[in-house]
Amino acid sequence: MSLKYAVLAALLEGEASGYELSKVFDVSLANFWAATPQQLYRELERLARDGLVSARVVQQERRPNKRMFTLTETGREELRAFAVEPVRRPAAMRDELLIKIQAMDESDPAATRALIEERMSWAQGKLARYQRVKDRMLDGRTEDEYLRETDRVGPYLTLHGGIAYEREVLRWCERVLAVVERRAPLG
Repeated sequence: MSLKYAVLAALLEGEASGYELSKVFDVSLANFWAATPQQLYRELERLARDGLVSARVVQQERRPNKRMFTLTETGREELRAFAVEPVRRPAAMRDELLIKIQAMDESDPAATRALIEERMSWAQGKLARYQRVKDRMLDGRTEDEYLRETDRVGPYLTLHGGIAYEREVLRWCERVLAVVERRAPLG
């Protein structure tokens, strides 16, 4: 899959600047589709050139002008077609930490512990951000109320996917720490 569809899906929320889209990616999409701001800007230019998004310039005082992007009907059609295609293959995990854990028997247990504790800290930070996003989405409503009233449930469901992922990362990290602690005297 290309970044194209992630950007088109993000624009379902409405008009956004490249900067605003990069924040959307940071908060809601980064867990399953990461992109740098530079990649986003390049992709937005391609999408505009291909007629999948439209762009307008907003004049600003004391700041550079900004471009606001909106999904076109052609972009919506392309996204609809993509959304019903079968997934080509399941996602493959590429995580440097897993390689380090694979080789942990060759390293100092304290170093492994530090790596895992750092990952736990990242996961806890993401969970806190996700909870803030969830609270904003619900806006005082129960989940049932939100799901009944909202126009789009996709962002809520993908948010829950991110929450589940980070919770599982924390569980796995706790398991790794427990094993490292049990094995430390053997080293």
